Amino acid sequence: MEVLLIDPLVPEALAWLQERHEVSFRPEWGDDPIELRKNAYKTRALVLPPHVVVSQEFLDFSPKLQVIARMQISSDNTDLEACARRRVRVVQARSATVRSNAEYLLYGLLMLYRRGMISALLGRKISQVRMGRELAGSTVGLLGLAPVAHTLAPMLKSLGVRLLGYDPAVHHAAPLWDKLGVEPVTINELLARSDAVSLQVVYASRFRGWINERLLSHCKPGQLWVGVSRSSLFDIEALALALSDGRIDACLLDGANPSFAAAGTPLYDLPNLHLTPRLGSHTREAKLRASWYVAHRIHETLSPSVAKEESRHSDFSVLDSLDYAEQDDPQSVTPSQWDSIESHQR
Repeated sequence: MEVLLIDPLVPEALAWLQERHEVSFRPEWGDDPIELRKNAYKTRALVLPPHVVVSQEFLDFSPKLQVIARMQISSDNTDLEACARRRVRVVQARSATVRSNAEYLLYGLLMLYRRGMISALLGRKISQVRMGRELAGSTVGLLGLAPVAHTLAPMLKSLGVRLLGYDPAVHHAAPLWDKLGVEPVTINELLARSDAVSLQVVYASRFRGWINERLLSHCKPGQLWVGVSRSSLFDIEALALALSDGRIDACLLDGANPSFAAAGTPLYDLPNLHLTPRLGSHTREAKLRASWYVAHRIHETLSPSVAKEESRHSDFSVLDSLDYAEQDDPQSVTPSQWDSIESHQR
C-alpha cells in the first residue's frame, strides 16, 4: 500500500488524498506492533499517533518508507537521526494546534481566577462559592516563548493583563518582546511578581526537573499555574510542596505523563492539581489544519512533480501554511540565554 493511516485524517483531507494515492486506514494497528510491522514493509507513507514509537528497528521493517507524518508535534517518539540516515522525511503539523492551545491556556486562567464557577454550577449557594478575581489589572508571567505564547499574549493584553516573560532561549534584548508587548525579566522576578504563570516552554532534555524547589521558592503566594508543556519540566516533590504550602494556589496542566501524579507519587490526589488529557489541541479546527497539512506533505513527497503542478492551482493555501515564518521562531531570532540560567536561579 502507498499510504497507511494509523491516525485518522478529517474526511475531506482523506478523500483528497485517496483521489491521488492508495490509502488504507487501520487504527487498530497502533496498539498491535507486530501487525503494524508486518504491513509497514510495503508502505511508502505512514500517519502515526503519538504513542507509536519510530526507532531504528522499526525502520528496518520498513524498506520502502519515504515519509512519517504525525498530527501532533513531539520530540521523543521518533528517532530523527535514524530517519535522516534512511532519508525518511518526518512531517509534524507543528503549528496546527497553536491557537487551540492558546485558547486552552486562556480558558485555564479564566477558570482558575474564578474557581468558584464549578461550585456554582454544582448548585452551591453564593456563601459557599469562593470569591473570584478578574484578569484585568492582574499580572501574568509567560514562562516560555513558544509559538503558542505569540497567540496568547495579544489575547491577554486585550483583557487588560500586564505581561512578564522569560525564555532561556530568547535574549532579554530581542525585539520579539516589544512586538508581543511583554516585559522581559529574570525567571526569579517573573515568579515573584506574577499573579499567574502560563507555561509553554519548548522542551529539551536539559530542562528535565528544571522547575525545582530553588525556582519555586520565589513564587508569589497564592500563584496560579496553567501549562501545555511537558510535565517532566517539574521536579515532582518541589511542585507537591508548593501546592501544599500555599505558594501555588492551583495548577492546571494539559497532557501530563500518566505517571506524573499516579498513586504513590507526592502529587497523587492533591485537590488543587488539575490534569487534562491533551485537551488543548483537541479541537475540530486544529484537526482540520493538521489533516490538510499532513495530506499535502505526503502527496508532495510521494508525487513531487504532480504536487508541484497542482500547487499552482491550490485552493488550500491558507490551510497549507502552518509553519511559522523563520523570523517568528524565537530561537532563530535571538541568541540563547540558556548559559546564564543558573545565575538567574540563584
